[in-house]
Amino acid sequence: VVPYAEDNLAPFHRAERRFRLAGRELVIRQNWRELGVAAVVWDAAVVLGEYLEREVVLTDRTVVELGAGTGLTGMVAALQGAQVTITEREMALTSLRRNVESNIPPGTTHHPVLVQELTWGQNLHLYPTTFQYVIGADIIYIKETFQDLLKTLEHLSNCDTVVFLGCKIRYERDTNFLKMMEEKFEVKEVHFDQRRDIRVYKARLRSCTGL
Repeated sequence: VVPYAEDNLAPFHRAERRFRLAGRELVIRQNWRELGVAAVVWDAAVVLGEYLEREVVLTDRTVVELGAGTGLTGMVAALQGAQVTITEREMALTSLRRNVESNIPPGTTHHPVLVQELTWGQNLHLYPTTFQYVIGADIIYIKETFQDLLKTLEHLSNCDTVVFLGCKIRYERDTNFLKMMEEKFEVKEVHFDQRRDIRVYKARLRSCTGL
C-alpha cells in the first residue's frame, strides 16, 4: 500500500539518501522495489526526528519506535543519548538492521540500539510497559491496522509515557484514527511543518491525566 500516490515518488527510488540529523550525517539505504513503504524514508520520519532533536531531552530515556521502516527517527533518538528499541515487522528487519548497523556501529551511542520484531497487536507480552517514550512516523494509513496499533500503544504506555507521532494527514481515515486514539489518550498537535505538510502529535494516557 502506498500512503499517497499523488506525491512525487522519485526520492523513494534512490538507492540511498543522506540526512544531517543529531550532529551526524545519516546515510539511509532504501529498497522500494522489494519492500515498498517499509524501506524508504518518509517526510514524517525526518520532521519527527528534527522535532525530537530540537524539543525533547532524551538522554538516558527509554524509547521504542513503532513501524520504524528505515529506523531514521529511532536513530536520531539514540544519537541524543536515549536507550532505544527500534521495531518493525519481520519482513523489513534485515533492511532496518543494516541501516542501523551502518549508521550507528557499536560504541557510537551511550546505549546500544536494539532492533526487534514487533507486529502490532501480537505477542505484546514480550515487550515491557516501562518505556518513557513511544514514537512513530507515518504509521497511520492502513485502516485495518488501527485497532492493533491502538492496542499496542496502550500496552507500551504507562503514566510516565509520552507518545510522539509524526503524521501526514492524507485521508479521512487518518483523522478517524486520531479520534479513536483520543478515547484512550489525551492527544494534542505540538508542531506543524507547513512545507512538508507534516504534523507532530503528543499523547498521554487519559487514565493518567484525569481528562
